[in-house]
Amino acid sequence: MQNLRVAVDVGGTFTDICIMDETTGLIRVEKTSSSVDPIDGIMSGVERAGIDLEKVALFSHGTTVATNALITRRLPRTAMVSTKGFRDVIEIRRANKEDLWDTYKDVVPPYVPRRDRLVVSERVDAQGDIVTPLNEEEAREVARILKRRKVAAVAVCFMNAFMNGENERRMKEILMEVMPGVPVSTSSEVLPEIFEHERFSTTVANAALSPVVVDYTSRLGKRLAADGYQRDLLLLHTGGGVMTPKSVEDFAARLAGSGIAAGAIASKYIAELCGFKNSIGLDMGGTSTDVSLAYDGQSRVTKDWFIEFGYPIRFSSIEVLTIGAGGGSLAWTDEAGSLRNGPQSAGANPGPACYGKGNRQPTNTDANVVLGRLGTSLAGGKITLDASLAETAVKEGVAEAFGLGLHEAADAIIRVANANMSDAVRLISISRGYDPRDFALVAFGGAGALHGAAIARELSIPAVIVPPNPGVTSALGCLLVDMQHDFSESYLKAAADADPAAIEAAFLRLEKEALDRLAHEGVAKKDVVLQRSIDMMYLGQWRSLAVAAPSGMTEIASLVEAFHREHEREYNFRRDETPVSLFRINLKAIGVVPKATLARHEPTGIVPEPKTRRTVWFDGERGLDTPVYERESLPAGFVLAGPAIVEQLDSTVVIPPETRAEVDQYLNIIIRIEGEKNV
Repeated sequence: MQNLRVAVDVGGTFTDICIMDETTGLIRVEKTSSSVDPIDGIMSGVERAGIDLEKVALFSHGTTVATNALITRRLPRTAMVSTKGFRDVIEIRRANKEDLWDTYKDVVPPYVPRRDRLVVSERVDAQGDIVTPLNEEEAREVARILKRRKVAAVAVCFMNAFMNGENERRMKEILMEVMPGVPVSTSSEVLPEIFEHERFSTTVANAALSPVVVDYTSRLGKRLAADGYQRDLLLLHTGGGVMTPKSVEDFAARLAGSGIAAGAIASKYIAELCGFKNSIGLDMGGTSTDVSLAYDGQSRVTKDWFIEFGYPIRFSSIEVLTIGAGGGSLAWTDEAGSLRNGPQSAGANPGPACYGKGNRQPTNTDANVVLGRLGTSLAGGKITLDASLAETAVKEGVAEAFGLGLHEAADAIIRVANANMSDAVRLISISRGYDPRDFALVAFGGAGALHGAAIARELSIPAVIVPPNPGVTSALGCLLVDMQHDFSESYLKAAADADPAAIEAAFLRLEKEALDRLAHEGVAKKDVVLQRSIDMMYLGQWRSLAVAAPSGMTEIASLVEAFHREHEREYNFRRDETPVSLFRINLKAIGVVPKATLARHEPTGIVPEPKTRRTVWFDGERGLDTPVYERESLPAGFVLAGPAIVEQLDSTVVIPPETRAEVDQYLNIIIRIEGEKNV
């Protein structure tokens, strides 16, 4: 009987495995050390968790393989073929810099060096008419050269191919004829959109990653099958859905940033279980914090993202803001004498000072130990923290430098860290037109629950949700997704000149392509959900907003009014008298995957006793006698008033004074911040 669902999230230090029983809805977790080859870590974790792969109905995986390949530049030799005169588009970029004022910091070089960017004669005009057919003699000579150079992948990027990809398709045919077995990505298939740099950059990344991820997914699929798994391996992509290894062959770059999307998906799902349609995810680990937002049950999606600055990947992605704030972030003093926190990190080795591995500089973990918020035993006793080393680091690194008491100094470290994370939440909420007071904060990751309540109070967020297993919540996200693909087609028209019939015809073309692809992946038509949208902008602008479009387009006026409303929400103004332009037609195709529901627990009426008590400092000099509970002992329906500490294998929850916490039917801890309105 296939009744298990398994999700695996591979991180730099640990591989997290989440196992759900479809029959009972119960979840258990396993952690194992990540390995040089991620597949070895995955299979080791599966064995350690005692998973019988013959009983697994679904195996979902969030991977960092594509992300790491781009960051480390461990990529196979990739070539680019472009229209004559345009091979330097990906090196000229937008001629901007990540740090405008740093004269000496150069943008990293493109993924394809100039010597491997070859050109051919061809030209398509802006209306999609072929002005110059592909010169096939030149095309065959290019293919011969690339074969001799033994390139492993090719990106074909022609001017205006987003309007007509015929020349690109012919170039691909010639390359595949001369170089059989070498993957070829064309910009008209990968990203049929205007803006050459973004289209070329995405296509190059897609081509370069194809051999890497295809090899990885193929090897993992074979290892799983050899041990009894009988279904398709499902891979989480940045858009918040999953794809099969077959789709990865054509859209490898969709796996870049795969890992961070899982946490955003899980936080939205958990918030909805708790009755909150608006939520902000705070995923705080050892080195960084990922912040995401969901409004009215929908995650924010962006196309403006990259792994390395200057080389955008324009596939739809759940918007996640990452900052250098984690348990290992270092406290330091800048040249002006101000206390700073991160982005420098002690990492896993040597780690915080309290690890006893030689680091003497204070970290957030050390400050939490000094304040009594963290105990001296973590991960079920596997890690012992030395409180005296933490105190020495805080005293020498901050207290003496600023003339503060020990606990005041530790509190200052935490306040600066919380301020950094609060600023990140403001960027993804207030700067986007969302009021944090209308949201719940989902705090997870190894350190999120230590800081969640303080950040919520800083931003007037009324509720904090801590999932049952905060440290492996991202792995849970891999179990909560559907098959998903995004399709688009350029449509450059003023709204006044737009033809509803032509737009409807374009949507129908995209829907046919979507249905064919999902059918190829084994999704029944009854399980397909199609969501339409149109990117629109005020005339003269180039940044657009997506507006939901109806099925069966008959008029444009309602779309224009919806755009004005969305623009006012996003930017706090609207210009009804300004003409509106249509930019792009989008279709999101979802193949619904049946999901098991999490187990519900009835209140027992049992009032657990704290396992111990210790002094915990809040607000610097206020040391309070505080009960410490074990998370496993807290039943559904249990209510406790702060201050309190809740410890578990993968995290520690801080419930400050003047807050009230309750354990809901799914064993989430919901902390209510007193004085804030209830959402």
